Amino acid sequence: MSRASRQRSNDDWRARGASIETRQLIGLRLAARQLRLAQQHRHYARQSGSHIAPFKGRGLSFQQLRAYQGGDEIRHIDWRVTARTTQPHTRLFEEERERPVVLCVDQRQSMAFGSRQCFKSVLACHTAALLAWNALEHNDRVGGFVFSDRQHAESRPRRSQRAVLHFLQQLTDFNQQALTSAGDEPPQALSAVFEELRRITRPGSAVFILSDFHDMDEAAERQLALLVRHNDVLAVEISDPMEAKLPLRGHLALSDGRQRLAVDIDGKLQQRYQQDYQRRQEALHSTLRKLGIVRLSLQTSDDVQAILGRELRLQ
Repeated sequence: MSRASRQRSNDDWRARGASIETRQLIGLRLAARQLRLAQQHRHYARQSGSHIAPFKGRGLSFQQLRAYQGGDEIRHIDWRVTARTTQPHTRLFEEERERPVVLCVDQRQSMAFGSRQCFKSVLACHTAALLAWNALEHNDRVGGFVFSDRQHAESRPRRSQRAVLHFLQQLTDFNQQALTSAGDEPPQALSAVFEELRRITRPGSAVFILSDFHDMDEAAERQLALLVRHNDVLAVEISDPMEAKLPLRGHLALSDGRQRLAVDIDGKLQQRYQQDYQRRQEALHSTLRKLGIVRLSLQTSDDVQAILGRELRLQ
């Protein structure tokens, strides 16, 4: 494929708009396949680099027992069998090739915002779909946990196309509900979400949390710490450029689809806004570092496929 063709394909697969449709998420399977090929090429061509390696690995499972051979690791000698047979025997292990992958996706009202090519909620669904198809390509079991302001939907990890399609439909349903279900009651907190997520997650899983983490607090940190004890967790932080920096001085009109708000921006407001944002970001990043959680940042203006291919070693 030519460079121009690859660029057109990447543009076709970019997240766009205020809502998502299931057919768009299904169409990302081809993008995930190309992502896998790119990862395999780098795996053999370059064993180390600047990309993120978020997970500890799949572990080892016992495969067979055989007579000791030169070069075998001493620590793998089975001393009981050696004593019984008077001949050294070695335990052979094989890397486990599958593990549950759980995709936790935030579709609360705070995610229904965007100033560039898409809403944060759309970017989260788009990224989750790529990760789901990628996991299935690697023969992993894929499960989901999608949550809104009021409810959540879970799907147990399964190794099948049908399971992924069910998860993609859940993403679509929650994404479209977020545009019409604004209410006065406070949304469910991350701490409650993480507690429920921990309940359904099997130890040893790879857990991706896709959220803006805007309400990360001590209660959420405690639940996340319990989740990290027995699972590999990666935080995919979804944001929009306007959340970090307001436009230059002038008149700014904001809307949630029902109400409109006009704000006059001056230098002092812009400075306070940026300082508040920076404090929240530093607190979040400090918490994730303390818990040993790798963070991947995505903005609504990003090419997600390119970033996942460059930053994550998913195989």
